Amino acid sequence: MSEGHAILIAGALLLAALGASLAAARLRLPALLLFLGLGMAVGSDGTGWIDFNDYNVARDVGTAALALILFDGGLSSGLARIRPVLRTATKLAIGGTLVTAIVCGLIAATLFGLSPLYGLLLGSMLASTDSAAIFGLLRESTLSRRLARTLEGEAGLNDPVAVLLVLGFVQWIGRPDYGVADMFLLFLKQLGIGAFFGIGTGWLSSEALRRVRLPNAGLYPVASFTTAALAFGTAESLHGSGFLAVYIAGLLLGDAPIAGRQTIAAFHDGLAWVAQIALFLTLGLLVSPSQLGPLVGEGIALALVLMFLARPLGVALATAADRFSGAERIILSWAGLRGAVPVVLATFPVTSGTPGSARFFNIVFFAVVISTLVQGMSFEPLARALRLTAPEPLLPRPMTEFGTIGRLGAEVVEFPVYGSDRVVGKRVRDLGLPHGAALSVIVRGQEALPPRGSTEIAAGDVLHMLVRREVAGRIPDLLARWRGSPPAAHGAPQVFTRAWTEQDGDPGDPDLVGGIPVTGLLRARIGFPAALVTLEDGSFAVTGPTLVAGSAGQLLGYAQARLAAARDADDRGWWGEVAVALGDA
Repeated sequence: MSEGHAILIAGALLLAALGASLAAARLRLPALLLFLGLGMAVGSDGTGWIDFNDYNVARDVGTAALALILFDGGLSSGLARIRPVLRTATKLAIGGTLVTAIVCGLIAATLFGLSPLYGLLLGSMLASTDSAAIFGLLRESTLSRRLARTLEGEAGLNDPVAVLLVLGFVQWIGRPDYGVADMFLLFLKQLGIGAFFGIGTGWLSSEALRRVRLPNAGLYPVASFTTAALAFGTAESLHGSGFLAVYIAGLLLGDAPIAGRQTIAAFHDGLAWVAQIALFLTLGLLVSPSQLGPLVGEGIALALVLMFLARPLGVALATAADRFSGAERIILSWAGLRGAVPVVLATFPVTSGTPGSARFFNIVFFAVVISTLVQGMSFEPLARALRLTAPEPLLPRPMTEFGTIGRLGAEVVEFPVYGSDRVVGKRVRDLGLPHGAALSVIVRGQEALPPRGSTEIAAGDVLHMLVRREVAGRIPDLLARWRGSPPAAHGAPQVFTRAWTEQDGDPGDPDLVGGIPVTGLLRARIGFPAALVTLEDGSFAVTGPTLVAGSAGQLLGYAQARLAAARDADDRGWWGEVAVALGDA
């Protein structure tokens, strides 16, 4: 095949994948399943246009694609978004994945007449939720913030755990002297090295991009892609978990106040879609539909065990110490979508020469299709039925954006104005812009307003500034001064308080508090709509019948006073929880 024909085929497959995405949206089907189906249709068992049966190439494509998907997931989340649920997400990623693998593996061994090690290997392949499927599901979902971010964090963290389980059991099957102690050391080494280089690469990259202005806006995605490559490659070269490293690096870079953030985010979102399409098409090409028939019963049985026993038990044990309701645990269990990750993991034993593992690939593929189809299509209706949804999808908050006009020696800065910012109500001439910086346009609703000195800044405006490079270093401090906390009420300087109104939304899971985006849910009151949340400006708030906002220290004093004055056990329990959480903040 000539280079031109190869590129033409790749373009035609991508065009077909775009069509599949549109069809999936209209039919309300998981798009990833249609990508798989497309690969199967043009493969050797379908039209025969592409003859592909190379497990090694599929494994390499899968590894590269998963690294890109995980980096994009970390980048779009940011550490601040998942920090309030990081402990729960980590327990689900490690404990929940282990329990799922063990339960699923031992039952598979019994049902299919396998040895315990082979059963555990099969269970490990299916233990991980799929990051691409979960991230795609949550983009369109209206699931409540705490649950969405818990699933988001788990999906990024459990891939490395499942990879290590599969690698460990492959070694155990091939080496009789291998054992539990060796698996434990493998986990410590891989996760330790992966975490170290993920944190190191993410921090160094964030600091470098924060301090250095690149001459062209198109170079910022190059720099972020370099971060992903260095994090993954360094960890893997030193026998660590590249998947964990690249996800952590993405989390740290996602929080950094760097130039070109929206450009970087858009680039990696598109790159992750290309990776997903390439991955699912490749895996679809590898599947032979004619070989699936005898394994239909085994695939259905394993999918049912996974959905109704192994995953729910893993969630229940991992979250036993967390304050989740029964409905929340149900949705966490049902959100355990399987996708490309288990199928990629099923190539590992095949490429390692593990006897009988080719059969596992087809069983895993069928179980993944059942899980994605059933759980993916029913997830949102179930969440609504359990009343665990919000009015709108959980989208990333607007960011301050820096663009570069390098050859002209200037930058364009975009600043969204929130209701609590100090610039609200100020006139343009009072903004304190340095010489060499000018406000070029104010976007208000659907209008672009030319700013005049007398124009007042309003909440919801987006300010676009042109900044000369020689004064660009002063702009981050200026923007920090423009941000502000809620003003203290007259006569009560300790905290800001007012009644919660219907216009404020759900006090049990708020999106905004006084116009400031909520960045984390620290505590939710059981049986009553109230919560303790962190806000984007660094302050804290307690929502409920009364809104109380301020710093951690100010709210701690308020909570202790309410605790002392509480007249019933429910109030004492709630304000005691708030005080403990603020004391740890």
